[in-house]
Amino acid sequence: MAKIKSLSKNRIGVIPSNEEILKDYKIAMISRQASLMGRKEVFMGKAKFGIFGDGKELAQLAMARAFQLGDFRSGYYRDQTFMMALGELSVQQYFAQLYAHTDVEADPASAGRLMNGHFATRSLNEDGSWKSLTKKYNSAADISPTAAQMPKLLGLAYASKVFRHNKGLKSFQDFSVNGNEVAWGTIGNASTSEGLFFESINAAGVLQVPMVVAIWDDGYGISVPNKYHTTKGDISEALAGFERTEGKEGYEIIKVKGWDYEGLLEAFSRAGQIAREGHVPVLIHVVEMTQPQGHSTSGSHERYKSAERLDWEKAWDCNLKFREYILKNAIATADQLDKLEAEAKAQVKKEKEAAWEAFSGSIKNELSEAVSLIKAAAQGSSRRVILEQMSEELAKTINPIRKDVISTVRKALLNLRFDQSQAKEELKSWLIRQQQINHDRYSSHLYSESEWSALNVKEVKPEFDENAPNVDGREVLQAFFDYQLENDPRFFAFGEDVGKIGDVNQAFAGLQAKHGEIRVTDTGIREATIIGQGIGAALRGLRPVAEIQYLDYLLYGLQMLSDDLASLQYRTKGGQKAPMIVRTRGHRLEGVWHAGSPMGMILSALRGMIICVPRDMTQAAGMYNTLLKSDEPAMIIECLNGYRLKEKLPSNIGEYTVPVGKPEVLREGKDLTLVTYGSMCRIVLDAAQELSDIGIEVEVIDVQTLLPFDIEGIIGKSIQKTNRVIFADEDVPGGASAFMMQQVIEGQNIFPYLDSEPLTLPAKPHRPAYSSDGDYFSKPSVEDVIEKAYEMMHEVHPKKFPKI
Repeated sequence: MAKIKSLSKNRIGVIPSNEEILKDYKIAMISRQASLMGRKEVFMGKAKFGIFGDGKELAQLAMARAFQLGDFRSGYYRDQTFMMALGELSVQQYFAQLYAHTDVEADPASAGRLMNGHFATRSLNEDGSWKSLTKKYNSAADISPTAAQMPKLLGLAYASKVFRHNKGLKSFQDFSVNGNEVAWGTIGNASTSEGLFFESINAAGVLQVPMVVAIWDDGYGISVPNKYHTTKGDISEALAGFERTEGKEGYEIIKVKGWDYEGLLEAFSRAGQIAREGHVPVLIHVVEMTQPQGHSTSGSHERYKSAERLDWEKAWDCNLKFREYILKNAIATADQLDKLEAEAKAQVKKEKEAAWEAFSGSIKNELSEAVSLIKAAAQGSSRRVILEQMSEELAKTINPIRKDVISTVRKALLNLRFDQSQAKEELKSWLIRQQQINHDRYSSHLYSESEWSALNVKEVKPEFDENAPNVDGREVLQAFFDYQLENDPRFFAFGEDVGKIGDVNQAFAGLQAKHGEIRVTDTGIREATIIGQGIGAALRGLRPVAEIQYLDYLLYGLQMLSDDLASLQYRTKGGQKAPMIVRTRGHRLEGVWHAGSPMGMILSALRGMIICVPRDMTQAAGMYNTLLKSDEPAMIIECLNGYRLKEKLPSNIGEYTVPVGKPEVLREGKDLTLVTYGSMCRIVLDAAQELSDIGIEVEVIDVQTLLPFDIEGIIGKSIQKTNRVIFADEDVPGGASAFMMQQVIEGQNIFPYLDSEPLTLPAKPHRPAYSSDGDYFSKPSVEDVIEKAYEMMHEVHPKKFPKI
């Protein structure tokens, strides 16, 4: 077994000038003071919670020196020094995020939507178009779940491989320069125990991508020491088998101490060079780090660290050792360093105060307006005493937040409910304006608000020649994917069995041989990092289709989809986008793990993604085209039992589109509206024909997309005609069928038009047993649909439709 690389004694060539070293020292001092003052701000009640990067400063300075324009970071919430060193985070912005300032200029990373320490650069212009990513430093938007930054890191690095090996991408200079960009990841030592870390490490080793992972190891995970986290208590020793050896690809593994300035500079410089030039993944294990203030503001590390450990941490604090290094090498005098430290402290204090003034000032202005309006409304009101008391209490609020203001105004209006005055109307108008502003502050950008929103893609209907061939459904998809691979070099697909055999249902059959392995690629069995691979690549301007082989396996990647992809545009307030498409298949087949329809889970967890549920492959191909013309993340759930069913092949494949949020009426009827999607469309249409034979005309509507859902109110218009509705699907009771009912009854105001109780027809609460009988007795059948509709009509016309 190869030995983990030790650093050379000859470090000439990586040491900055004295001026640059002192610049690093000042940044370290600024970052440390920001941590110390930030903690105090939380304890003073000016912020909810704080987590800081103290003790990690020196390693981050070294990483910043190796980081180049065009590179990407995917890290975690202790990387403030790194972001400051790049010039991508000012102290004022740092405190603006701590205070949750909702102005994107104040907090460019998240516009106050994330707690402090969540870093992101803005990849997009205000109109949602891409900036030139190769001309700037890039940080993918952070998320809190431990190790969840790793799958995306893999994708950011994989994008460089795609850009280097796909010749059709050479002209996309705003996204990559020959794949030279390195993806830098940071993670705490305890988080390396997570499965996402190991899966990502393995995948990067297989793929051989330019990924550098820096592990900040301070010996603990909150209160738990390394011996409880990691085999051998040392992650680089535990991963030694991943190290590359002669003739065998793998990782370069480097171990370095977090207080050793020269060693850190060399480690990160060498790692960057190896990854950038050779597309070799590198792991840097930074040991002997400290955490001077403990894990966070929620507790003290004195509770679980021994006195000896605490003394050691004080003596080996990286900033103290940096000062000793500077003095030992006569780079500056003690007086000069004292002056730098004083300047750093003064700068942090000044910018902190500016951040607080900017944050609190806007709220105080709103508070002042509200107080004046409430006082005015109190004059002449029978509730004058109460209203004046409200206004006085609001005016005296220490460190007010918007909740204090808006809550008081709403309570005031409740007290004014019997009054009719101009002052009351002005208060109501003010509240309406504030609610609109607050929607932008707290609720905008769940979906794309750019001109490339999927809602803006023009519908183009499929066309069919007179002699259009009847082909297997999978051949329609195959034709579309072939067209897209031919016409858009940014498009590529990957997943388990997607490459050589063309996926298990053959929609990519022959396309790897035709377009190359970099465009149609096999992966290992690793759903979480398949999703991460897609997210990272999409963040860099590519258009990946990431395949999850069966819908039931989505659970492996659900965290990445929910915590990262679905919330990306929201949590950056339109600053980043990752328009990847997840391709999967499900609905009816046979067996507990291959017939899943967990749509309720998807609808709850993936708000922020478009969820498409095509009934056949012609519809699916049109949906792919729509999404690829948009800038939104999406999931398309194909019908698992539809690949061999015959469909006519459209003559305008690759050109036609299917609109999102627009249901299609598949069959007109006057007696009852039946709303469904996916494989259930065939079941319902068969049932509708049999119902017609006995005198019941059912209007069948395919919703086509569950998110967004019927934005034009097509279902409501149908119910106004039929006065009855059933929502049918294959999810569990209370799942997607209940979602559809809520969307229509509450969102489309159809209650006044109902002459019968609205019903749902879901599957059983369990998964289907194996065999066709399992499907029949677990999910709605033709007979179930007929009997449900007949029962509804029996209540209306018992003589015409007597009980069965």
